[in-house]
Amino acid sequence: MGFEKEKLKQVRYLILFVAAVVLLIIYSGNVMNGLRLFLGMLSPFIVGGAIAFVLNIPLKAVENKLLKKWKGKLAAKLKRPVSILLSLIFVVAIIAFVVITVVPKLRETIEMLGGQISLFVQDLIREAERLAASNQQILEKLKELENMKIDWQAIIGNVGSFLSSGMGSVLSSTVSVASTIIGGVVNAFIGIVFAIYILAQKEKLGAQGHRILTAYLPEKVCRKTEHVLALLHKNFSSFISGQCVEAVILGAMFVVTMSIFGFPYALLIGVLIAFLALIPIVGAFVGCVVGAFLILMNDPMQALWFVVLFQVLQQIEGNLIYPRVVGNSVGLPSIWVLAAVSIGGSLFGIVGMLSFIPLVSTAYSLLRDSVNERNAAKVRLAKEKAEQNEKKKKIQR
Repeated sequence: MGFEKEKLKQVRYLILFVAAVVLLIIYSGNVMNGLRLFLGMLSPFIVGGAIAFVLNIPLKAVENKLLKKWKGKLAAKLKRPVSILLSLIFVVAIIAFVVITVVPKLRETIEMLGGQISLFVQDLIREAERLAASNQQILEKLKELENMKIDWQAIIGNVGSFLSSGMGSVLSSTVSVASTIIGGVVNAFIGIVFAIYILAQKEKLGAQGHRILTAYLPEKVCRKTEHVLALLHKNFSSFISGQCVEAVILGAMFVVTMSIFGFPYALLIGVLIAFLALIPIVGAFVGCVVGAFLILMNDPMQALWFVVLFQVLQQIEGNLIYPRVVGNSVGLPSIWVLAAVSIGGSLFGIVGMLSFIPLVSTAYSLLRDSVNERNAAKVRLAKEKAEQNEKKKKIQR
């Protein structure tokens, strides 16, 4: 009787699951719209959580190393706020250094390019005038254009109708852009405040999360969930640290090699490539384009040689340094690092590249542990069977 009740319960759950899947498929459009709305509402807090996760890495270094010897009642109250402040100053200082190093030189190059374009346009106009003066057919076409009658009233009417119909769309676009910018600033401010709150109360929030898990999940499931979350935290932290180390190595390689071969803007391009290399694999290519553009203004031939140098260093970095530094930091073999970057980038772009390496590393670690446990269990079982057979043989003797 009890067996039949258990079977009926399983069938009931199966029917409910199938019905839920069918409803999700039927109303998938509404479900996706609702999910987008929900994620949009939570986006400031998601951004805040990501900021807190990144800031937690320098925060732990400040607390455990820089302020390790600071103890006492005053330290208990001020150690965490001071650590958060120093971490924020550290991150802002890095961003400010990159901006101060790169932006002025880019602006100078763009101004130089603008001057060269104006000179090129003037030369082009003079060449066109010279060509027209020496070509009888072009002169005849120009005379035809001069004698052509233009209906200025129709043109003015069309322009007026375009402006009257387009002003509404222009105003609506302006309002939409302004609201997007204001919304982005507000969300960023809320995210930063939320991140500071998380960092200030991270131990308390961790204890609350543990209590919630133990209250609603069986003990075994709770332990497994906490193990997976701890592994995710470790892999994401190690990945961010490894990515920063790899970016510094790549930037230093460019500064040294460009200085040796006499390229201009060695420090500027090295800093820019190091900053953009935080985006796995493809970030450095953006730095290559900007670097080649900067050098092109001085010497087009050097710009070509810079692209060749970039290809050489990128091959060394992409095939040797990156998989080893980042792969070792997350405990993932080199081949799987490249696979994770390729799959994540093709599915979700830059976000996929940044998240798939630690996610694949976590799945790899869980699979490895499961395989090792199963193989160890099979070995133990085989030993036990061998011992039992040995005992039976002794008894028979």
